[in-house]
Amino acid sequence: MEFVTLNNGVKMPLIGFGTYQMPARITESCVADALKIGYRKIDTAQCYYNEKEVGQAVRNSKINRAEIFVTTKLWGGRGYKDTLKSIEISLATLNIGYIDLLLIHEPTGDFNEIYRAMEEKYQADDLRAIGVANFFEDNFNRLMKTAKVVPAVNQIETHIFRQQFKMHALLKNFGTVHESWSPLACGKNNIFGNKILSEIAKNHNKNVAQVALKFLIQQNIPVIPKSTHFERMQENFSITDFELTDAEISKIQTLDAGKSLFGWW
Repeated sequence: MEFVTLNNGVKMPLIGFGTYQMPARITESCVADALKIGYRKIDTAQCYYNEKEVGQAVRNSKINRAEIFVTTKLWGGRGYKDTLKSIEISLATLNIGYIDLLLIHEPTGDFNEIYRAMEEKYQADDLRAIGVANFFEDNFNRLMKTAKVVPAVNQIETHIFRQQFKMHALLKNFGTVHESWSPLACGKNNIFGNKILSEIAKNHNKNVAQVALKFLIQQNIPVIPKSTHFERMQENFSITDFELTDAEISKIQTLDAGKSLFGWW
């Protein structure tokens, strides 16, 4: 398994398993399958309403807790005090002892004060790392004016059609890991029928999804693809046995459109 080292020395797997829009009734079995395949990073969030099931799958797996990296994200907090309470709720709901990575889900509320509460819980060892999601240049720079702990991760929309060159460079300067959500673009823009990706996939005896994911992790951008199908979970995880050439990477870079496919940020 490949890892990226966060700015506090914590190691995070490059390939994770996402649970966005995964109904709670199937989350535990899907996460259990992912862990059986070999995934050791699971991504959830308060507003996914499946933290409890993620925690159950982690506990029931009998895998050493230290080997599993769990990310969750805060939702709806407005300031310092309610964030402290919100973190306690996630800790209790997950029920796995501690949270490996806690993110502000989006830059709403008084995010400087929200982050201050996260820093306090980080110093108390309830959180192994803290960071943000969906923070772009203005908000990230605003946060950095008051942050005492540099965010370990910024999880933003990143895929072949929105490659985030500018944010990648900014985050690198701060020592913050650029992590991708929706690394397969939710199937939009006919990604699975894309001619460039299809040709490259054929060259490596892989499929389009594997090439799209490899393009990101080869740049040390962690990914959290989601699937409820065992075979696809396996395929998404099996991307460490080939390398894209510089020429192939250059071809994929031409697919960047520089805008969101979802209209959120």
